[in-house]
Amino acid sequence: MIRTKKTAADGDLTEGVIWKKLLGFFFPILFGMLFQQLYNTADAIIVGQFVGTEALAAVGGSASVIINLVIGFFTGLASGASVIISQCFGARDDKRLSRTAHTIVCFCLVAGALVSAAACLLTPWALRLVRNPAETMADSILYLRIYFVGTIPLMLFNVGSGILRAVGDSRRPLRFLIACCLSNIALDVVFVVVLRMGVAGVAWATVLAQLLSAVLVMRCLMRAEGPVRISVRELRLDWPALRSTLGIGVSAGVQSAMYSISNIIIQAAVNDLGTTLVAAWTATSKIDGVFWVTSNAFGIAICAFVGQCYGAGKIERMRKSVRVCFLMALGTAAVMSMGLIGFARPLLRLVTADGQVITLAAQIMRFFVPYYAVWIVIEIVSNTLRGVGDAVRPMLIVTVGVCLIRILWIAFVVPLYPGIRTISYSYPVSWSITALALTVYYFRSGRKWRSEA
Repeated sequence: MIRTKKTAADGDLTEGVIWKKLLGFFFPILFGMLFQQLYNTADAIIVGQFVGTEALAAVGGSASVIINLVIGFFTGLASGASVIISQCFGARDDKRLSRTAHTIVCFCLVAGALVSAAACLLTPWALRLVRNPAETMADSILYLRIYFVGTIPLMLFNVGSGILRAVGDSRRPLRFLIACCLSNIALDVVFVVVLRMGVAGVAWATVLAQLLSAVLVMRCLMRAEGPVRISVRELRLDWPALRSTLGIGVSAGVQSAMYSISNIIIQAAVNDLGTTLVAAWTATSKIDGVFWVTSNAFGIAICAFVGQCYGAGKIERMRKSVRVCFLMALGTAAVMSMGLIGFARPLLRLVTADGQVITLAAQIMRFFVPYYAVWIVIEIVSNTLRGVGDAVRPMLIVTVGVCLIRILWIAFVVPLYPGIRTISYSYPVSWSITALALTVYYFRSGRKWRSEA
């Protein structure tokens, strides 16, 4: 397959001024993820304002954590393809790039169908496992079963966007996300405010919006020039390509799943504190989600940047890009932290009108925010290592440091000092230990690839 000059130049991160290239690649990712966060937040706002606090807890509590567990694992698997594709793009290995792209799309069709069926069947059991409040159980089951109908479109969109970003195109995924966001908000209003469909209306709005975004991104890939072009006739599971993808993707998927499992355990502990605290915890996650999408955007950007530079053999440029990205992410975290602390209550009023929920959520947010800078270390270092194909050991560090410590904290510390503040402490404690361990690993075990310049 021949790569056109235009295709090679447009997404080439191996040349040019590093900070300009990083920002040019980062901002479309960020804006896209903010729009994605916006339509997730729009669900919470519309449910909270027009249906009620119990419905907000049903959509954003245990249901949200279970969704993150299932979808996060398979999105992590797909991220392995993004790493391979970015390395192939940097090395100009178009044949392998094409095989990997077709393999991961085919894999998503098969895996997505299996996930939809299994998730719909196991939803009641999963909600009981996390001790979902009885008063929200019916709505949570309904919401999850409808949501998982859209698993295949969701996975196709994430994979398709990952393919485009791996070759340096972060603008078109942004346009597709904007279309998805606007359609989701419009459908939310129609289904919930006009048709009074309640929780089911929010779920169907999300499914239809995800279907639109999947159609747009796959249409783009099927009409693309060069090795990223997807042809229906070439869709098949290439086992060498799948093994390479899974070699990185399984680690990312397990890491994402472990995050979600630890969050499920934390959610179960929060559920024991009552519906009001569940709603406050949910409202907090909707507002401070702007930080998480920003840090995640930096992680995606540096992973693609490192992957292309590593594939091209430009190790010194890769090392410089890591330093530049870290400083930019740290500065951004500081600015956002001040904004979230200063405007906590006005922001929370967008999600709920319940004064008690706002007060509790503001207290939770002001506790978390000062520790966000620690998370930046984890985000940048782990994605840098993933970009060079080193995924297993960092996954083990994160799994033990973030996930296992949280689980032990909930199991042994929270019973001694029950309450939302003790539960919240599990995050900064686990982040700090993980950031330190990853930094040590980066400078010690990473010497081989960092000295290849």
